[in-house]
Amino acid sequence: MLAARLDAAARERAAINGDVGPSHGTWAPPPEPPPAPPPRVQRAAAICDVRPETRALVALSYPFWPLALIALLDSKGSIFVKRQAWQALGFNVGLWTFGGLLGALAAVPLLGLSAGVMIPFLVPVWIVGAVVYAFKVWQGEDVHVPIVGDWIDARLPATR
Repeated sequence: MLAARLDAAARERAAINGDVGPSHGTWAPPPEPPPAPPPRVQRAAAICDVRPETRALVALSYPFWPLALIALLDSKGSIFVKRQAWQALGFNVGLWTFGGLLGALAAVPLLGLSAGVMIPFLVPVWIVGAVVYAFKVWQGEDVHVPIVGDWIDARLPATR
């Protein structure tokens, strides 16, 4: 009980002397907001110039990779068509190469347990990725496949 009275008296003294509140202590300005991220580079792909048949060909090249080869053979193809065809090929080659590496790791006695568990999940991942990318390309978006897109951006300029 005595301790409670002492604590109450100390609080009253602190309130009277001005030790509490926003005026007490050092004042620091609010932190500056983080810098805005750099604007994303808009690719100069003339999507409106691409015929619907060509856009469908490129969109279907994600689930059916031979169509990407046909799209690349078009000599009048726009940069949008070429970029998406190369990305479709890279998407398919990358996933099937990853599947081959997992299959090779599955043959190793101890590593095979963890790699063998992941192999059945590759086909659903491929199907979902191919459908999502195909739908986005069909809608006219410039799809950017994570690893393959960076490699293509370095080799295929965005504009001509």
